[in-house]
Amino acid sequence: MKTTHDLLGLMKFMGRDNWQGDLQDVMDAHFGAVLDETDLDFEELGDILGDHWQMTLWGCAFEDALSQEFEGGRNPIDDYLKRRGWKESAQTRTYMTALRSSLMSLYEVSEIVPGQSFLARDLLRGGDPVLVHEGTATKTLHLWEKIAARIVEIGGRRILAGGVLPFSSEATDFLMDGVREITGKSKRSRAKLHLEDDALRMAAPFFTIAWLMDALPKLLRQTLPEMRNRDGEAFLFHEVRFPLAEGAAPGDVAARLATVTALEPASERFWNWLETKPAKPIHRAGKPDVLSFDVTMEGGVPVLGNIEMKDGVLVLAVNSAARAARGTELLSEALDWLVRTPLTSIQTVEQLMASRPPGPGPRQSDLPPDVEARLVHEMLDRQYRSILDEPVGMLGNKSPRAAARSKAGRYKVAEWLKYLELQSARHPDPADPMASYDFTWIWRELKVEDLRR
Repeated sequence: MKTTHDLLGLMKFMGRDNWQGDLQDVMDAHFGAVLDETDLDFEELGDILGDHWQMTLWGCAFEDALSQEFEGGRNPIDDYLKRRGWKESAQTRTYMTALRSSLMSLYEVSEIVPGQSFLARDLLRGGDPVLVHEGTATKTLHLWEKIAARIVEIGGRRILAGGVLPFSSEATDFLMDGVREITGKSKRSRAKLHLEDDALRMAAPFFTIAWLMDALPKLLRQTLPEMRNRDGEAFLFHEVRFPLAEGAAPGDVAARLATVTALEPASERFWNWLETKPAKPIHRAGKPDVLSFDVTMEGGVPVLGNIEMKDGVLVLAVNSAARAARGTELLSEALDWLVRTPLTSIQTVEQLMASRPPGPGPRQSDLPPDVEARLVHEMLDRQYRSILDEPVGMLGNKSPRAAARSKAGRYKVAEWLKYLELQSARHPDPADPMASYDFTWIWRELKVEDLRR
């Protein structure tokens, strides 16, 4: 039995001689430029992206063909319903009619009710968010995620059509710039972009192009941006393990560490290693493919590393070779005979990511979940509070406080905060403290709560 949204009959109908050429023209508009640029065949996209995304992209192009009027005002849905509509159920005919006038646009997702609905704000046509009834997609969507989709109305309820593409921030910027160019719009604030339906219909292939131009290089190269800490040192994660000497007890070690002014205890078994020299600005490499950042305590004091007592071993964790050398010397002098010769393991960013399991795994911390969550959230509070007064690339190298003082800057700050929340929500383990962090206070602090919609 056919489902309400079964388009199999229509797909077969589009294979007829009088529609094949038109369908091929649409496919060329969606894929031709990208395939030429990457020297790939359409079939090879499945090998790179996976069959699911290949078929989703094909579906986006197919739905575009269904909504177009070709030479002489011909439309495939009109033709199909006239010739074969009697074969379809009333629900399917209604769905096809809705597709006939549908438009692909870019939406921002909010107020998700898993298995039921979400709000979608049109980023290209403007207006208030609309309620979309959706079961499957809402189980994987995240707050503030951006999706390219066709929203159609059936029986007074808005639903998603078949082709839905998740858009990263890079793909969104690529799309926005491309849409402005092909529609003759000036590079104005994204909040002011308001396309007419005809212009949006003309831009339909660019959604596929933008998604592919973002996804393919990442999958083909699989490279990460260069990462550096506050001092400009390349990220190279060091774990220095100090086995306790015979006769030494964890309490003895803790007592010695209490005398080191650079160490601040977060619990009986965990210490933050702080920079005792005056804090200096984060080293900026000045390159778009280099990320520079670090963690600070409240008040802006940099955190150089963490020290934790685990199963009779004192573990120093830092993010550079220079800090590993400094930390090893610091602890060796402070602990003297209490520890044996340390053992060091080193991981690059790529190795660290590859060593992580693909999905949520068991918690590794010895701390109770509520204590761990409190410590992580306090650390994030300090980190984000310091960032509010530091230059941020997404804000044109202005600090969030400075950017929030202008009308245009407020929109940029809202986009930045939505990006942070989305990255947090995408954590593979929803129970992890990083995923449960509440950004509400930052919206209030910067007085942009009215844009959190």
